Amino acid sequence: MLITKKHVSLLLLLLVMFFFHLSSGTKITYNVQSYGAKPDGKTDSTKAFLNAWAAACASTKSVMIYVPQGRYLLASAAFWGQNCKNKDTTIKIDGTLVAPSDYKVIGNTGNWLKFERVNGLTISGGTFDGQGAALWTCKTSGKSCPNGATGLTFSNSSNINIIGLTSENSQMFHILVDNCDNVKLQGVKVSAPGNSPNTDGIHVQYSSRVTIMNSRIGTGDDCISIGPGTSNLWIENIACGPGHGISIGSLGWEVQEPGVQNVTVKTVTFKGTQNGLRVKTWARTSNGFVKDILFQHIVMTNVQNPIIIDQNYCPNNENCPHQGSGVKISDIKYRDIRGTSATEVAVKFDCSKKYPCSGISLEDVNLSYKNQPAEASCANAGGRASGFEKPNSCL
Repeated sequence: MLITKKHVSLLLLLLVMFFFHLSSGTKITYNVQSYGAKPDGKTDSTKAFLNAWAAACASTKSVMIYVPQGRYLLASAAFWGQNCKNKDTTIKIDGTLVAPSDYKVIGNTGNWLKFERVNGLTISGGTFDGQGAALWTCKTSGKSCPNGATGLTFSNSSNINIIGLTSENSQMFHILVDNCDNVKLQGVKVSAPGNSPNTDGIHVQYSSRVTIMNSRIGTGDDCISIGPGTSNLWIENIACGPGHGISIGSLGWEVQEPGVQNVTVKTVTFKGTQNGLRVKTWARTSNGFVKDILFQHIVMTNVQNPIIIDQNYCPNNENCPHQGSGVKISDIKYRDIRGTSATEVAVKFDCSKKYPCSGISLEDVNLSYKNQPAEASCANAGGRASGFEKPNSCL
């Protein structure tokens, strides 16, 4: 074929259009080292990270903040998103973010790293080391200590994706999702000793459309805790242990408190945990509720309380003695729950006298204790059992 000037011009035009499309689809990258971050684990890089965030927020195009390999020391920092000009920011982390070794530096701040009013954020990879051991020692010694800081907080935010993140040794909660919409956490790993106090792996409250999948959580408190105002929560393929299991609650501390509804927990393994599937409410007056909950395809290995509803929670009989829980619990389904209990009573429904639990459904539950069928205990609980029953239902 004879190549004419017209063909050459057309080819050049196509090449220009191709490279323009390629460049327009590539995210602008902001390397934190370009803003002064030092990967030595000793130099305070807080300001560098905040400046990289500010530069990325000023862009109208999709952006990436890149954290190369190394250890980056960060004090308490808040990343605000209300002034960001784009809704597609990725933070790609190949390194480790490290909290100060002196717990007093962030111990009274409440949050180590906080994302506030952000819309459209992906955090990919990285390790977050809260260095909480010294604070835990202080707390267990009975001394006067700070409450501690949550490791990673997302507040008043939407369209958040957390992929492949590792959180280690947070002073308190590792990850907090508070008043958010459409949050996905996938491939998350949480690690802290089994005796570390108040180190919940992931806590969700006042949020909707949160998904937690394909994650391993071992810590000193709840692997996943679900607070008031949570709806449309999906939890799937989770390995939990050590820890206190997956808990809805504590609920009912406030008189006026939004409820928890439409929660699915499926394909979860618990190993050596204090609890498995727990609903916990304070023995206090409240207008809260828990309803439309499904627990399905669960495996327990040496779990102290595999299935438990505790509506008489009142540690040391303080702040709630002689009160009945006002939280209404209904329509909770347990399907295909199997494994071993570390205690004789594997199923315990201790519900409120004022508002008995209703609509509890047990289907194909097979829990044993020392190679014998475990036992069940019910108080103020109504519902039905079907399929395989071990222990025998007390409903």
